[in-house]
Amino acid sequence: MKNIHVNIIQARNTHYDFGYLQGEQILDSILVKNREQQWKMRRPKFTIDINEAKQAIEKWAPFIWNEFLGLQDALKWPMEKVLQEFGGYRVNLTRSGCSIYVGRDYMIRNYDYHPKTYDGRYVLFQPTDGGFATIGFTQKITGRSDGMNEKGLSMGYTFMNRKRPGDGFVCHMIGRLILECCATVSDAVAFLNEIPHRGSFSYVLFDKTCASPMIVETSPRKIAVREGYSCTNHFKILTEENRHILDDSKKRLEIVDEQQKMNLSGEEAFRLLNDTNKGVFSKLYGSWAGTIHTSAYFPQPLEAWLAIGGDQPHTKISFSNWLKGENIALQTVNGVIDTVIPFAHIERADWFQK
Repeated sequence: MKNIHVNIIQARNTHYDFGYLQGEQILDSILVKNREQQWKMRRPKFTIDINEAKQAIEKWAPFIWNEFLGLQDALKWPMEKVLQEFGGYRVNLTRSGCSIYVGRDYMIRNYDYHPKTYDGRYVLFQPTDGGFATIGFTQKITGRSDGMNEKGLSMGYTFMNRKRPGDGFVCHMIGRLILECCATVSDAVAFLNEIPHRGSFSYVLFDKTCASPMIVETSPRKIAVREGYSCTNHFKILTEENRHILDDSKKRLEIVDEQQKMNLSGEEAFRLLNDTNKGVFSKLYGSWAGTIHTSAYFPQPLEAWLAIGGDQPHTKISFSNWLKGENIALQTVNGVIDTVIPFAHIERADWFQK
C-alpha cells in the first residue's frame, strides 16, 4: 500500500500568468526530474514543429498558447521542450483504462492509468483573458483528464487504441479545450467533429440540462456520436477501431450497465466505481490500467467530488462558491493505493526499473 496525495491548485488570472505560476510550481520538482529521466529511455516517436503546433493551437484556443509562453518563461526551456512535455499536439500516449457512469444528475469517472505518468494535480482555474472557468484533474500539466466548466458542461474520456495515429491533438488537450471553449453538450459534439484527433478515444459529455449524455467515438479517421450512460474502453459504433482483447472492458461495462436500471444516487454510483469489491475499480497498475482517482461532477449545483485510491470517502468541492470568489482551504487530498509502483509526482519513478 502506498500513501499518495493530489495537490489542489487555484488560480484567477490570465493564461500567461497561470502558465508562469505552474512553471514556478514544477521547476526542479520530482515530477519534471522523473520525466527527464523517462525521455532517456523512451525516445519520442514524433517530431515537434513549433510553427505547426502554434497554428493548430491558436486556431482553436489562442489563449492556451499564452499558457505555454508562461511555462517557457518560468522554466527557461526552449519551446520545443515545452511542447514535447505539455503541448498535447502530435505527441504520443500509451494505453490506459477508465470507466465512466452517468446518472440522472451526475457524471462519475474512474481514471485508470500508470502511476509513473500521474501529475497529482487538481486545478480550479478562472481565466481573465478568455475561456470558461474549469475544475478538474490535470494530465501533462496543461491537459485535463476529466472536469467541469462554469456552464456545467462535464467531460471525461476513455482510451480505445493506439493504432495508426494521425496529425492532431491528444485526448487530454482536447479535454481541456472542450471545457474552456464549449458551453453545452451540443457545442462539444460540434467541436469534436471539427478538431483533428491524434488517437482513438471516446468522450462522454453531460451538461446542466441533465438530458441524455452523449458519447463521441473519435479516431483520426472517423467520428461517431451516440447517446449513452456508461463507457469503458471499446467503441460500439466504430468497432473496426477496437482492440482485439476487450474482456476487461466488456466486463466493467456489463457491471455499470446492470446498475443503470437501479437509478442510483450520486453516493451509490460513487461507491460502485470507487469500492474495490464492486468489479469496476481496477488494480492493474502494472498494465497501465489501475484506478488512481475517482471523480464526480454535478452540473446543476456545480459541485465536484474526488477520491484518491479505492474504498475512500469523497472530498466535496463547491465549484459554485469558488466561482463567487470563495477560495477553498484544501491544499491536498490524500489517499491510499494498493501498489508498489512509484508515483511520478512524489518519488523517483524512471523507466529503468519496475
